[in-house]
Amino acid sequence: MKYHYPESSAKTGRFSTDKIILAIIGGLTVIALVVIVLFSANEQKQAKGSNIVSYTVNDPDKPQASVASVFSDLGNMKVKDEKSADFVIENSGNKPLQLFKVSSSCDCTVGIVTIDGQVSPEFGMHSTNNWSGEIQPGKKATLSVIYRPYIMPVSGPVTREVYVSTNDPENKLLTFTVKAIVQ
Repeated sequence: MKYHYPESSAKTGRFSTDKIILAIIGGLTVIALVVIVLFSANEQKQAKGSNIVSYTVNDPDKPQASVASVFSDLGNMKVKDEKSADFVIENSGNKPLQLFKVSSSCDCTVGIVTIDGQVSPEFGMHSTNNWSGEIQPGKKATLSVIYRPYIMPVSGPVTREVYVSTNDPENKLLTFTVKAIVQ
């Protein structure tokens, strides 16, 4: 079946519906590609600025992240309470251990790293900070995991996590977990 368009629309330069839809799809595709390129460039810029030294498992000289505990039970708490647990991260290797990309599983939970008395900013679920810290061989850092149920009110048993990336080739991601019963 052929469609007949009046000559007046061809003379006035009107676009057909098909052409309009194709133009919209093409425009959205171009916008999506531009956004992807911008985010990709930003990620590369952040990675270059952080100066993280990488090692392989076979390197004789490398950092080694050691943790005595990765879990803490905060016990019973009320929604308005705030509780924290401290975890110790030790560098038992012979090269500096770098910590970076600290984040959490929920906005109600944050992580704070303390190295040689220097305290990092708070890191939450949507942290985009390019902070990094360095633990010298034989030294320790403290990760404070703070749970604030009033940010995301729930009741009953709750488990939250804080993630810390490292340059230890055998422990690239450390996960620290807190549990509480919110009343």
